[in-house]
Amino acid sequence: MATIKTGIASDSDIEHVVNDSEFSERSHLSQAEIDQCQKVMESLRRWREADRALSEVSRRYMRLNESDMRTIRMLIRAQQRGRVVTPKDIAREVGISSASTTKLVRRLEVNGHLVRVAHPSDRRTICLEVTAATARVARETIGRQHSRRFDAAAALDGVERETVIRFLTALAEADSPQGYLAEASDSAKQETVETEQESDTCALE
Repeated sequence: MATIKTGIASDSDIEHVVNDSEFSERSHLSQAEIDQCQKVMESLRRWREADRALSEVSRRYMRLNESDMRTIRMLIRAQQRGRVVTPKDIAREVGISSASTTKLVRRLEVNGHLVRVAHPSDRRTICLEVTAATARVARETIGRQHSRRFDAAAALDGVERETVIRFLTALAEADSPQGYLAEASDSAKQETVETEQESDTCALE
């Protein structure tokens, strides 16, 4: 019987897929250029692993999950720009339902990460702000991480930075869901909308 592989693909499996020219035209590239492209992809892989590891350490230190961290970052950015944030803004940013947002806000409030404040123009709506203590910890963790990344970009000259910008922009476009993944993405968005509508209906009943 044939062995069925399960779990996360190994590095060799990933390398086989990456090296498969079925999905990309490489006839115009020399072997040296192909090898260089592989080194670029390997460097990206190492950076993504480092980013995930650092983000995980930050979440554990602050005792937050991924949705919590995204919410904290959003609130800090908004406060720096003088913008107000409502629970609906968080739901859109994080991509969760109204019911899940309510639980998230309550959890962060109980743990002392955010507070509710009055909306400047709509008394029926509440706004959310990060507490001073959480903002201070975020500056010491996320802020320092961002500064190190900025220093890496500052070490390049203008031409190199434009090359990196062009590459990362193209990479972001290349990573947009295609084919089956695009269908799955659309389906997930529709499910989120339906869930929010059901939650809103239940709240009115």
